[in-house]
Amino acid sequence: MAYIEQVSIENAAGKTARLYQSAVERAGDVANIIRVMSQDGASANASMNLYVSIMKTDNHLSGAQREMLATVVSNANDCFY
Repeated sequence: MAYIEQVSIENAAGKTARLYQSAVERAGDVANIIRVMSQDGASANASMNLYVSIMKTDNHLSGAQREMLATVVSNANDCFY
């Protein structure tokens, strides 16, 4: 298994610190997927902006449909969701 160094919450600075703070405010903690992207704050922010755009804004799918799709894809990828 590959190992990706992650920035701890205590050592986060700049864009990464803001991303972590937003995650804590939104979910109460920083999800592992965000921690994995933590070495590049700009890319992590772009990824999270895409996620929020797809999952948290009004579009042609209901919130329940979006969550179902995310769950099915995560299961197919053998990921915890």
